[in-house]
Amino acid sequence: MWLANGWKDYELLDCGRGEKLERWGTHLLVRPDPQAIWNTPRTHRGWRENDARYARSSSGGGHWDKGKLPERWTVRYRDLTFQVGPMNFKHTGLFPEQAANWDFAREKIASAGREINVLNLFA
Repeated sequence: MWLANGWKDYELLDCGRGEKLERWGTHLLVRPDPQAIWNTPRTHRGWRENDARYARSSSGGGHWDKGKLPERWTVRYRDLTFQVGPMNFKHTGLFPEQAANWDFAREKIASAGREINVLNLFA
């Protein structure tokens, strides 16, 4: 298993009861996660004081309840910079667990000996 442990701008702060509390840069988000099935006390202040929460709809999909969250902001992973923001279906446009793949790509790009452009279609 490869770990995505080089993050400074992303952190899973807590999870349970079907949701996760995450820090994306300076913003706290609450998003549904059907795999977080355990019952937790939710003592972290971010459960109450977050920048946005994604609320699922009983008819499918859902919407973001955005307090002070901008439409887009920047997060960094090592020397990479990403634009993230609230998107449909609870996403931010970036999957932090993919960082191990970015490390692989960075290594290949650095050893290519020429300029490389990359289009990441699966963030």
